[in-house]
Amino acid sequence: INMEGKLMKKCILLILVMVFALSAISCSMPVTESSQPAEATEAPETTENAQADVQPTEEVTLTMMVDSSRTLDGINAICELAKEKLGITVEIETYLGGEEGDNLIKTRLAAGEQSDLIIYNSGSLLGALNPQEYFIDISGEPMAANLDDAFKKAVTIDGKVYGIPAVSSQAGAILYNKEMYEKYNLQVPTTWDEFISNCEVLKAAGETALIGAFGDSWTAQVLYLGDHYNVVAENPNFAADFTAGTAKYATTPAALRSFEKLEQTKPYYNEDALATTYDTACDKLVNGEGAHWIMLTQALSNIYSLYGEDVNKLGVFAIPGDDANNAGLTVWMPAGLYGSKNSDKVDAIKRFMEFYISSEALDAYTSKILPDGPYCVKGYSLPDNVYEGVNDEQAYFDAGKIVSALEFESPVKGPNCAAICQAAASGQMNAEEAAKAYDTDCLKQAIQLG
Repeated sequence: INMEGKLMKKCILLILVMVFALSAISCSMPVTESSQPAEATEAPETTENAQADVQPTEEVTLTMMVDSSRTLDGINAICELAKEKLGITVEIETYLGGEEGDNLIKTRLAAGEQSDLIIYNSGSLLGALNPQEYFIDISGEPMAANLDDAFKKAVTIDGKVYGIPAVSSQAGAILYNKEMYEKYNLQVPTTWDEFISNCEVLKAAGETALIGAFGDSWTAQVLYLGDHYNVVAENPNFAADFTAGTAKYATTPAALRSFEKLEQTKPYYNEDALATTYDTACDKLVNGEGAHWIMLTQALSNIYSLYGEDVNKLGVFAIPGDDANNAGLTVWMPAGLYGSKNSDKVDAIKRFMEFYISSEALDAYTSKILPDGPYCVKGYSLPDNVYEGVNDEQAYFDAGKIVSALEFESPVKGPNCAAICQAAASGQMNAEEAAKAYDTDCLKQAIQLG
């Protein structure tokens, strides 16, 4: 019995030694992926040196509302890339633009039925949607630092930034035929007097110096609207004062100057200006039947669709002021892309928005649709095949010589603006009469707006 007891004690001691040895070996082994538990608990926090841009791989579906008048090719290209890179699928719903669309959006916002994302106007119309209540504030997000300052202002309400540019910008500017400029040895003007001098040279040579397309009456207002940079250059607070009713076009010299310019253009238009349409004006300019056209740069895409690479016969310069050292461009800011703060997918929305303005995504967009103006994203380089006129616009952006058009800074725009501008350009009103008529028109609308 004693022998058996001693043997048992030795066996137990041997087993304990082996257990301790195995435990020591196990503790000293490095942990490999295969040694991780199948269901990991919460991951440890990353350090500053760790990668912070690793995106979750789970698939998410977001909804987006887009104005039905907008071409979707570029947006679809970004959405396809986002699905591949981020695992985010975007389902697009279109809505009618204008007043009917505005009412639909306001109704759905109030009912809590808004889509995760929406493409909508920037500027004063954004403020009417009460974005503080419905849209994600991206002020503290890295993407906000990449926005052009002028665009950022157009999507900022009460100090909070709500949107990113959904499309490219465009400008109210003077499109010109470069071949005609070469033929008559003309230089791009930096003052209004230089522009009128160029028109005189062309008129004396029997050319149409300036194309009017007043058969589509809305085109008549582009000179007045596009001159806003020059108004702001002399009166930085004009937009706020105009909205408040303390500044008038007829009594503010820099603002009256816009209507004086309209009056001064009368001798240089084509004889059939009142009958010429927008599409016909595109034909005239690219074919050298007129040297200048004061127009939104969206016309470049229309001309490209009709004439292909001949669009590069055209250049763009800002509507000149009276100070050659401060020539600048009035820009129509792009519609914004906004995220719903009441969505249960806010993180995915932010990731999609940040990706949307990455160079990779914008390259995908421009591979489908060439821009009519620069993107309002700092550091993004336009594609090599961009219209040459858009490169002209980019130079003003690079120099910081841009402002938003008045409609992005004020909700007040007289409904008879086009008709009044057409009357001034055709000689039916002089500049002072037109300015007073427009002030009265704006007062009526301001009262309607409350």
